[in-house]
Amino acid sequence: MEIINLAGQWRLVRLADGSARPMEVPGDIYSALIQSGELKDPYYGESELKAQWPGREDWKIERSFTIPEHFLQLETIRLQADVIDTISEVYINGSLAGTSNNMFRSFEANPKPLLHPGENFIAVIIRSPEQAAIREAARLHYPIPASLYPVSSPHRNLIRKAQCMAGWDWGPCLMTGGIYDSIKLIATDGPVIKYVQTRMKALGPFPATEEEPASGPDFSLDIFADIEVPEEMDIETEFFLVGRHVSHDCHLVSNYHLAAGTHRISATMLVKKPDLWWPNGHGKPALYDLYLKTGSDPLSEISAEVHKKIGFRELRVVSEEDDIGRSFKFVVNGKEIFAKGANWIPADALPSRWTRARIAGLLDSAVEAHMNCLRVWGGGRYESDDFYELCDERGIMIWQDCMFSCALYPSSPEFLSNVEAEITHQVKRLSDHPSIALWCGNNEALGAITWYEESKKNPARYIVDYDRLTEGVLGRVIRALDPDRCFWPSSPSAGPNDFSDNWHSDERGDMHFWSVWHEGKPFSEYLTVQPRFCSEFGFQAFPSMRTIESFAPSDERNISAPALEAHQKHPRGNSLILDTMLRYFRLPKGFWELVYLSQVQQAMAIRTAVEYWRSAMPRCMGTLYWQLNDVWPAVSWSSLNYDGTWKLLHYEARRFYAPVILALFIKDGIAQAHIVSEIPGEHTATITLQLLDFHGEPRGVLCTNSSTITNLTSQIVWHMPVSELPYKPEEAYIEAALDVPDLGISTIAILFLTEPKRCKLADPGLDVTLATNEKGQIEATVHASEAPAFYVALELEGLPGQFEDAGFYCKKGARKKVAFISEETATTRKHASIATQRAHAEASAISMANASLQARLRVFHLQNSFEH
Repeated sequence: MEIINLAGQWRLVRLADGSARPMEVPGDIYSALIQSGELKDPYYGESELKAQWPGREDWKIERSFTIPEHFLQLETIRLQADVIDTISEVYINGSLAGTSNNMFRSFEANPKPLLHPGENFIAVIIRSPEQAAIREAARLHYPIPASLYPVSSPHRNLIRKAQCMAGWDWGPCLMTGGIYDSIKLIATDGPVIKYVQTRMKALGPFPATEEEPASGPDFSLDIFADIEVPEEMDIETEFFLVGRHVSHDCHLVSNYHLAAGTHRISATMLVKKPDLWWPNGHGKPALYDLYLKTGSDPLSEISAEVHKKIGFRELRVVSEEDDIGRSFKFVVNGKEIFAKGANWIPADALPSRWTRARIAGLLDSAVEAHMNCLRVWGGGRYESDDFYELCDERGIMIWQDCMFSCALYPSSPEFLSNVEAEITHQVKRLSDHPSIALWCGNNEALGAITWYEESKKNPARYIVDYDRLTEGVLGRVIRALDPDRCFWPSSPSAGPNDFSDNWHSDERGDMHFWSVWHEGKPFSEYLTVQPRFCSEFGFQAFPSMRTIESFAPSDERNISAPALEAHQKHPRGNSLILDTMLRYFRLPKGFWELVYLSQVQQAMAIRTAVEYWRSAMPRCMGTLYWQLNDVWPAVSWSSLNYDGTWKLLHYEARRFYAPVILALFIKDGIAQAHIVSEIPGEHTATITLQLLDFHGEPRGVLCTNSSTITNLTSQIVWHMPVSELPYKPEEAYIEAALDVPDLGISTIAILFLTEPKRCKLADPGLDVTLATNEKGQIEATVHASEAPAFYVALELEGLPGQFEDAGFYCKKGARKKVAFISEETATTRKHASIATQRAHAEASAISMANASLQARLRVFHLQNSFEH
């Protein structure tokens, strides 16, 4: 087998005028135009509005390449591209080699008749996706609507392209195109491996212990390979597994006599007590190397080989009728797992920035916040191999949506045939990843039937369309190709064959709960429901100031300035943020304080939901907040800024997703404390709750006791009506200390008894000094000398990076050391907007002298966020 890699520098030609400029492949059209200086950074200011024209035009991506004589003498030559986005024609030496119309299918063609020795030429015509969608709309016999956003490209639902590229309520409309991942020529005289899939089955029970066992029972491993041969031939195929405890029985050689065409071959191994793959926080995600090699018989020369990493685990989605409704939970290796995580959207609006380093940084932040599950949302894309490999390695379970979102979709034979090829490819490509927990048919496409006037007038027509796509294609194909993995019809959903949209039902299946954000209800509304599994809920906040500075000119750092409004895609977003802010806080004294308070309230909102729902275990068995990351620098629901640094919500997530927490909340006028644990075994926890005034003086011990905590338990340890507390709610707060000595856990949580704006906060006399610690890091020492400080956050203006903790409580007299993690050592993204890169370059020239740093330090806490 020989490969000619076609990655590298190509030319991008604008067909309207013939102009050309360089383009890197893999890459996208917008990135090439930005690099050439023809397109202003669309992330800066209002530039998105002036960046719509590339998506409305046709483009050509071309290059020359050299073919050696012997390459053409091999029997089979394939041109293979992982992703061509989206409507394209591929030409070799001026002749058509193939076409594509689906970003989610790989492209493959036989270019051999078109090639010749020496210099050859390839051209990929990328047609305007917007114009293609408009043409598809004109062919419809009845309208098929989709949700629109402030800047949108119409009829996105009619072409198989990442839906969010047409604009969303958190992202820009940048209808780019290009060639992503890899493109290459592959030549061989022998068999070709198209796909490899495995199925595994535990041959005995998992150890019945409180601890998650490292190794489990024996497993049978079935290996299936789709192999194509160019002509009738004898082949030899070698299968072998490498890893701990693997014996010689896991090395098999098989011989086959095959006719020309594609065949599925199989082999079965017995794997003795392999190490198990566990989700993050529950054990190590052990992986094994699986190799498959094939060639002519005997195997003197390998013509094709595949290497995969697989994990041995049994992962079931249990959704059963019970006395509440219908359960929904993950069970891994016989152990029930509470899913803790968030929703994942594409790593960037520009595909050239979908790098492994960028993805790894975002996933590392998820792991640091104790997450064990992410939902790959259906308006983006089936992610890259890098993404799933990194999730496998980190023990992150993946809820995998199919790529349909917030729209109705056609059910024409042409559309369904295209989707069937798409989902067949994706299931065969991805099903071996132990991280994938389930397949889900779509995001909110079932509920969308109730959104539009067209479908309200004739719901039966659109329900039939929905069912033909969801069950007739997606469910049928997934169940056939990946029968051991759950197919869930939609998110949210009450379950199979149930056409209720499940937005407001907390008794069955998975729920999306948006009453707090979209309806503007108070955070206490989260306490009115106990979802079985909440796969979406969220609250917006402004990004951190360094992110705002990367896209907003200095004279537009105001929430109603054009640049800020251009980066707020929700029509009522800023109003909802401000209305909520004035419900809970006093008017902030400046823009920095407004940004800070928006992040405080976002953290408070999501913490309220997660802690209450975790305390509702085992009724509720999962929370995935909206959303983990951003595709561009913007006002959104994310817990990570666009550059990968953490908003206050992500620091709070690290606390509320910890294995053991003390959940504090007020429900129906009663203050409550619950211990929530997912630690195996029995452990003694000591809890002390006391009432303090806002000068930090103790005003009475409310509770001191010890409790035994075990895995997946929630127990109430204290409750009292707020009206019976000895102090008025605005005069005091509750400080709760939790200690689990044998686990080394010691945490403090606080509970306000009324809205913070009503509280008589005292000046904490907060002193923050900077020094260099023994690791060479900048380190802040925070000291509250006069009174407690709440939601303390630090910023070093102009320095890329972040402090290791933020949004924390500093009790009176306490000293807390917080290190600054510079960009060089942080797990943050390596690609940012042009403006962000410029800011980083300027920051690198800043003197690291402590005096200079002290002048750049900004300190935030609740008491100093408003005028006195």
